[in-house]
Amino acid sequence: MLVRKWEKLADELKNDCVYEYWKSLRKKNFSLFWKRVFDIFVSVIMLAVLSLLVLILAFAVKVSSKGPVFFRQERVTQYGRKFRIFKFRTMVVNAEQLGAQVTQAGDVRITGVGKFIRKCRLDEIPQLLNVLGGSMSFVGTRPEVPKYVERYTDEMKATLLMPAGITSPASIKYKDEDEILSGAENVDDAYVDRVLPAKMEYNYMYLKKYGFWRDIGIMFQTVFAVL
Repeated sequence: MLVRKWEKLADELKNDCVYEYWKSLRKKNFSLFWKRVFDIFVSVIMLAVLSLLVLILAFAVKVSSKGPVFFRQERVTQYGRKFRIFKFRTMVVNAEQLGAQVTQAGDVRITGVGKFIRKCRLDEIPQLLNVLGGSMSFVGTRPEVPKYVERYTDEMKATLLMPAGITSPASIKYKDEDEILSGAENVDDAYVDRVLPAKMEYNYMYLKKYGFWRDIGIMFQTVFAVL
């Protein structure tokens, strides 16, 4: 969770744009330490409290369509490290082979139960395991798939200084991202060329203004946005 010394960063992260964000975040390592403590404490409590709901959702996913209960996909987190994200499966099996890495409104790959789970953001609950394990945090830039990260500009790479998050200001603003992409001829290109740069503006602001209590506020904003 703590921001490494500059010389210990991967070469692909060492550029002038990243350096400016690194200087700011490096001064906040004490706050980042408590961010990690909070993540561990709250994720354990939530996993216990939501255990019954997890069982119900797992049953609903399993009986509604063929395939596993969980969707696991390779994403990128702090310092460019790859990990496998946990989500409840809301799409048909082999959905990634049938279309883009992101979804759009009316995506035929989404199952009936999946539509409800996604709308209420219940598919994100298993990511509590990612938070507990340290590959994610409650608040931080949403983790992208490697092929999108490969197209990051120098400034976009600054988001890799912190762990990926379940929610963020960009996630709240673009909670209906699938509708924005609706009708795009090439969904992947539309996401990288139009949506991702716009989301990054919110991510940059988050990095510049990062603070432990601001994270708490973003979590409450997320709950209100979902409701």
